[in-house]
Amino acid sequence: MIEKSRSQKLKRLLSVQRHIERMAENDLAETSRQRIEVNAAMDDVIVALGSMDPVHHAFSQNYADRFGRLSIKDQQLTGMQQIHEMRLTRERAKADRLEEGMKAALDAERREADDNAVYDVIDQQFATPASSKLQKP
Repeated sequence: MIEKSRSQKLKRLLSVQRHIERMAENDLAETSRQRIEVNAAMDDVIVALGSMDPVHHAFSQNYADRFGRLSIKDQQLTGMQQIHEMRLTRERAKADRLEEGMKAALDAERREADDNAVYDVIDQQFATPASSKLQKP
């Protein structure tokens, strides 16, 4: 089995975390869309309640009940929206921390690779003169 480096593991986790962040964004967008629809329906009910048309007067109690239900639904959606906003903030912060960790791990791996390359060059330099000295006498 191939062993993955720390940066590769963090990159995979970051990919998953960004996906979770996008899901939270979609949940927030859906809740916002629903709130817009509820507010539009509330506006329609208010217009109907304020109408001078006799047809609307016959249904005024129904309109008032509907407005009450829509108000409750708007309050629920407002609460859900706040929860989704907090979740999105939390998921985004997690992803940002993972990204910073991945970048730090990648830098550390590059430094280690550079150090190892320098050590290899030094080893080759010391190995070559020593072997040539052994062959001369």
